[in-house]
Amino acid sequence: MSPLARWCHRHRLTVVLAWVGLLIGLGAAVGMVGSDFGNSPTSQNTDSARATALLQKGASSAAGKSGRVVWQVKGGKVTDSAAEQPMADAVRKIGAAPGVASVSSPFTAAGARQISRDGTTAYATVSFEQGVSDARIARVKQLATAPESATLHIALNGQAFTVNPEPNAVADAMGIALAFVVLLFVFRAVWVAALPIITAIAGVGTSAVTVMLLSHVITLSDTTLTLGSLIGLGVGIDYALFIVNRHRSHLMAGMGVGESIAKSLNTSGRAVVFAGLTVVVALLGMLTLNVGIINGMAIGAAVTVILTVLAAITLLPALLGLIGPRVLNRRQRRALAGRRTQVAPEAGPSPWGRWAERVQTRPKMFGVVALVVLAVLALPTLTLRLGASDDGNLPTTSTNRQAYDMIAKGFGPGFNGPLVLAAEAPTAADKAAEARLARAIEQVDGVADVSAVPMQKGQDVGVISVVPTTSPQSAETSDLIDHLRSDVIPAAEQGTSMKVYVGGPTAGNDDFASVLMGKLPLFVLVIAALGFLLLTVAFRSLLIPAVGALLNVLSIGVAFGAIVVVFQYGFGASLLGLGAAGPIESFVPILVVGIMFGLSMDYQVFLVSRMREEWAHTGDNQRAVRVGQTETGKVIAVAATIMVCVFGSFVFGGMRVISEFGVSLAVAVALDALLVRMVLVPALMHLCGRANWWLPRSLDRALPRVSVEGPVEEPARRAGPGREPETAGTGR
Repeated sequence: MSPLARWCHRHRLTVVLAWVGLLIGLGAAVGMVGSDFGNSPTSQNTDSARATALLQKGASSAAGKSGRVVWQVKGGKVTDSAAEQPMADAVRKIGAAPGVASVSSPFTAAGARQISRDGTTAYATVSFEQGVSDARIARVKQLATAPESATLHIALNGQAFTVNPEPNAVADAMGIALAFVVLLFVFRAVWVAALPIITAIAGVGTSAVTVMLLSHVITLSDTTLTLGSLIGLGVGIDYALFIVNRHRSHLMAGMGVGESIAKSLNTSGRAVVFAGLTVVVALLGMLTLNVGIINGMAIGAAVTVILTVLAAITLLPALLGLIGPRVLNRRQRRALAGRRTQVAPEAGPSPWGRWAERVQTRPKMFGVVALVVLAVLALPTLTLRLGASDDGNLPTTSTNRQAYDMIAKGFGPGFNGPLVLAAEAPTAADKAAEARLARAIEQVDGVADVSAVPMQKGQDVGVISVVPTTSPQSAETSDLIDHLRSDVIPAAEQGTSMKVYVGGPTAGNDDFASVLMGKLPLFVLVIAALGFLLLTVAFRSLLIPAVGALLNVLSIGVAFGAIVVVFQYGFGASLLGLGAAGPIESFVPILVVGIMFGLSMDYQVFLVSRMREEWAHTGDNQRAVRVGQTETGKVIAVAATIMVCVFGSFVFGGMRVISEFGVSLAVAVALDALLVRMVLVPALMHLCGRANWWLPRSLDRALPRVSVEGPVEEPARRAGPGREPETAGTGR
């Protein structure tokens, strides 16, 4: 890393201009081609996917996107001529619009049920052709909302008309501002506060435009950009901070700027690269799940981390070279200007040193207390329910939320998420069985309404619309889907060749959640095993990686517990403007596993690498743990505080799914840094003694040599955990 640091320092202006040019060039490319994000979670081996495929095969309009236009009359009824005429005209124009497959009007005999009992609310369902363009959907929106007046309120919802809230730029800026304040308060130097933020913004900005271009190649959700910003700002500021902090310590020891940059990048820079790679590996590990939307988010987040690491090891050394000794505060610069070769440390032990001594004195007590607190916080994870929150959790200013409330009040909450049953009925007997099935479903508890679309001559695919009595995100709706699939439909299929599949957006979201929930335990085990392997290679130990992997799982449990309490139980969600209680978005836990694994590994690497360095020099485990905790405690605490500020700011961004990430990661990072790394890890390492550093000789020879923070001296080989080091090593 030293040659790279020296090159960036010598050509610092060139490096800075190269980053500016890269950002401008990628931005220009995005300006020409735009982005192409998609939002449909799909899984090919589910009942809902088979229903969609069957509807597509039968050329049914139910296979395409659909949405609802909802009208509500103030001070009258929808059947009054003053209201009916403009609404009926709008429906006719919508039916004739390009890309529209069909539209069901409430002003026909067949659509009479689309008017509420009190007569104040009505809706029309618009079904679009397969592959309809966004421009044509936008045209339908214009036609639908044109008649709105003081007495006629119009709102839109449904899959075709879903509009996700725009990311809140104010919330992003708030996170950056809080991070700046924290850095300025701790280090008392403007450039120390500014450089990590500049570096992180450069990495995140470059990755954002890169992800936009990637959206043309792979399936990416439009939340990928916000998720990338959330992760990139957090890790980018932290990674730069670790390098800047090491650089400052070298300058205060009397090193020149160029020499200090080179040594900082060869120590902390190595650790940053290793930590970044662990995050990338964890994120790309999600590709093993083979779920399109998860793959896209993982790749987008990994690109963000890679570019933030690249900025930290190239742009940051160049910026450090440009500002020179101004990275120190005034007091430190005055001391160096007085021709002192080294700035004297403050007298007495630091607060982190005193805390490390307390943990060393009573490791059992501190370890048990920390473990109990973390276990209690992770306990709600046992009730985790995955799904998709419905439009009822959107802000009240959203047209989707307004349409949802109007439908729920006028017709019932289940009308916001009807189930679409696709029936393959090639024979007359099958068609009769489909009719019997529709009548049987009407008698099922939890069903509010059933309507079967008559099959035309030559058709062999029938469509049955089933409206639950409960909302799309309700657990009772999921139970109804399971009951139809396991009991009602098999009974109707018996003795016939008819095949019926339950589909529609509500069932699709339910299936997607089930698929991911089934894969989640295995994914956590794989991630834990991967963490064990990486830490074994890094620290030449078996016990430290085993403890680290288990504690990473515990930190992930705390993250899950936080989102379950806030979003699933609803404690505080409404106060934060995050809607009512509901299920956790299906892909959130998967991504949280990958992200928290990487972040937990970061702190473990920075903490234990310093302990190992001290162990290599002294062979004294108690001293190694205490010194490592003392010297890394401040920077880990500051780094965690910055991440909490950044992640916490996204809670107020107006997007429920991003808020779930913000809450889970902010809580988990805070507790991981303060309880796990500053209490539980050192307490356990004090209790385990020399066993921390034991590695069988055969495994030691087989594993590759990886130096996390540059070459360190290592004690001679040890035959077992109870044996003293023979000599101080001479390095390698």
